[in-house]
Amino acid sequence: MAEMTYRDAVAAAIAQEMERDPSVVFLGEDVAAAGGVFKATVGLLDKFGPERVVDTPIAEQAILGAAMGAAMTGLRPIAEIMFSDFLAVCWDLVANEIAKTRYMTNGQVSLPLVIRTGNGGGVRFGAQHSQSVENWAMMIPGIKVVAPSTPRDVIGLLAAAVRDPDPVLFFEQKSLYATKGEVEEGEIVDELGRATVVREGRDVTIVALAAMVPRAQAAAELLAAEGIDAAVIDLRSLVPLDVTTIANSVVATGHLVTVEENPRLCGWGAEVASIVAEECIFDLDGPIVRVTTPHVPLPAAEALEDAAMPSPERIVAGVRHSLA
Repeated sequence: MAEMTYRDAVAAAIAQEMERDPSVVFLGEDVAAAGGVFKATVGLLDKFGPERVVDTPIAEQAILGAAMGAAMTGLRPIAEIMFSDFLAVCWDLVANEIAKTRYMTNGQVSLPLVIRTGNGGGVRFGAQHSQSVENWAMMIPGIKVVAPSTPRDVIGLLAAAVRDPDPVLFFEQKSLYATKGEVEEGEIVDELGRATVVREGRDVTIVALAAMVPRAQAAAELLAAEGIDAAVIDLRSLVPLDVTTIANSVVATGHLVTVEENPRLCGWGAEVASIVAEECIFDLDGPIVRVTTPHVPLPAAEALEDAAMPSPERIVAGVRHSLA
């Protein structure tokens, strides 16, 4: 086992897959010579050369158009969209072309490509560079949606995404890049659509994603001091969604609290709550509670951004409400 940052895990994951498979190529703005705006791709150009690690113009539509064409002709591209907010610039390619090609060609054309992007708040980048947009992607049929919370999961899930025959949107939460975690030696490959129970508990189930996972764990520690035993589930993947792990935990605890960075309206927690209400209604002993950001553009000011995003204290309050 070795300690690694979330940032370095991104480069390690890409290198692992490029070493394994010569059809894997990587492209995006400043990803090569500069090592990425978040320094998450340092060293890849030196290791794999300019034919496989390609700096592109500032043109999101061109990046995804090139990636789509490359995937159609036998390559396995990893394309970086620097900030997830910028997916809005090339959303037609994502939602109308990449997501639908396999279906519209009756399976004759597959698109094994990964779109990596820096997602979410916590780093004071303001309303146009801090959005958490995984719910945009979750609603589009034909796209898989992944969001790791640890360095180890970055490697395992990115490897699984690269090897998947379908397009995958891979959300890297920007405030996690400097965080560290233990990573085992050797090749790491996970399974998409498999959640992880990061903390067992008997009184309430807390379901979280990406940067909200460590906040949910911190809330569970605060709750433990009150005698409340909280289970914490890291979803890791929204599409496919691991309904079984969520349902099994809710059946055991009788309570569900979701913690999401999305604005409240139409966030992924609403879908999870809907499924649990439909499948486990007679196992619930209290209301399902969603802890979210409010339905506002995310502020840049430190105090305002901190107030908008879910905190351990707000999660604790949500749990108390469900248990009450």
